[in-house]
Amino acid sequence: MAWRDVQARYRGSLLGGAWTVLVPLIMLSVYTFVFGFVLEMKWGASMPGTGNRMESALVLFSGLIWFWMFAEVITRAPGLVRENVNYVTKIVFPLHILPWVAVLASLFNFTVSTAILLIGQVLIMGPPPPTALLAPLIVAPFVLLQVGLGWFLASFGMFVRDVGHVVAVGVQALMFLSPIFYPLEALPEEVRPYYYLNPLTFVVVQFRRILLQGEMPDWTGLGLYSLLAVAVAWLGLAWFLKTRKGFADVI
Repeated sequence: MAWRDVQARYRGSLLGGAWTVLVPLIMLSVYTFVFGFVLEMKWGASMPGTGNRMESALVLFSGLIWFWMFAEVITRAPGLVRENVNYVTKIVFPLHILPWVAVLASLFNFTVSTAILLIGQVLIMGPPPPTALLAPLIVAPFVLLQVGLGWFLASFGMFVRDVGHVVAVGVQALMFLSPIFYPLEALPEEVRPYYYLNPLTFVVVQFRRILLQGEMPDWTGLGLYSLLAVAVAWLGLAWFLKTRKGFADVI
């Protein structure tokens, strides 16, 4: 189902699957122009090896790919069950797999974008450091967290249709409240801890740390983040299974 979802996005278009590569490249070009040339934002000493705009573009891209994956799943989640009404009313279907379908489809695009990032890093900064092999350890809990949030939002979206509008606004706010366009060190120290309430902050910081700075991840933080992801997923699934009995009544 996830692969069918990926194929359906570009079916009938002239370039087909090439849009999977072109879309992130176009968006990267736009953001790089705005933040690198117009606003002239620089990373400075907080991110070694970002002495020019091309290197800064890689830093920017390494944060954007996480936001794109998160935004794709979270904005779709409130309507996942409504988009598949037949699965609710006409057949016996495990509805709880629908958030997994959305997450796996977004993970495909994330993988393509990461491949583009790695190619750019090789061309601009040289081969990635060995610590880049630890990336799956950061991706795994983030995927689990998204699935958990997907279960919550898919359920709430069935009963309260306004959830989709609220989520759309919240996701856009998260983009600018995440250290994507600026380093976390640029914020006042008293504000930084609150930024970690944002589910994107930790993974973006750690991904850049292992990929661009060649450092080991924060193992303690990764452990806590993983435990949080498991808790959110467990609670989300429990809530979804408990409320799914009422889905047919509100369709």
